[in-house]
Amino acid sequence: MNRPDKKLAIVTGAARGIGLATAYLFNEKGYRVAVVDNDKKEIDNLSLENKDMKAFCYDISNNDDLDKMYNQVLEWHNRIDVLVNNAGVADFGNLEETNFKRWNEVMKTNLNGVFLCSQKAIIHLKKTNGNIVNIASISGLRASTLRVAYGTSKAAVIHLTKQQAAELGEFGIRVNCIAPGPVKTKLAMAVHTQDIVEAYHDAIPLNRYGTEREIANGIYFLASEKASYITGQVLAVDGGFEATGVGLPSLRK
Repeated sequence: MNRPDKKLAIVTGAARGIGLATAYLFNEKGYRVAVVDNDKKEIDNLSLENKDMKAFCYDISNNDDLDKMYNQVLEWHNRIDVLVNNAGVADFGNLEETNFKRWNEVMKTNLNGVFLCSQKAIIHLKKTNGNIVNIASISGLRASTLRVAYGTSKAAVIHLTKQQAAELGEFGIRVNCIAPGPVKTKLAMAVHTQDIVEAYHDAIPLNRYGTEREIANGIYFLASEKASYITGQVLAVDGGFEATGVGLPSLRK
């Protein structure tokens, strides 16, 4: 049932991790939430019992998929207030071993997907004075080893955020960016060795990984009225990691 009194947030890459935590937080705050992800298995495994949350399985880097996604979301609800561009892929390799196929795969989702998803949302966000929150990474703020494609894609997302803010401000649309530091997700814990975990703890002033909920809190803040005069900004939610540098010896092996 359409509920025009409710605001709606679209969260991409939302079948797990930061995206899912963000979707649940927006729902707790009274939003209807479109949970978008291209992983059908993860989408099918979601237990979204709340009638104000609905899953949509689409590839946000595919133009035709995006048209279908927006059509279905608007059939479910008649407005869009917030777009959280969280979908992304990670690829860790040095400059010499990263071939063009790997480079393109990262850029397709991490950058092209953000561009396309945002572009198609503009017409709807103009009607609601809505806003966009893009998810980058501290790897987009500071260079590090093994992140030639990933870090470059996230740096591009940061500048895209500023371009979007500059162009869309006149329509009342705010655009900001979150740059997460090391986060304790299932994926991270599966691939980070004990050596890497200890190195991160030593390098982060708060001496720990962040949580998915802590990143979600930053995203919600930037989308909320408390950030009504904030646009074109990048908020590092990283325990102070970016301030101290990101080049860990353990990550060079």
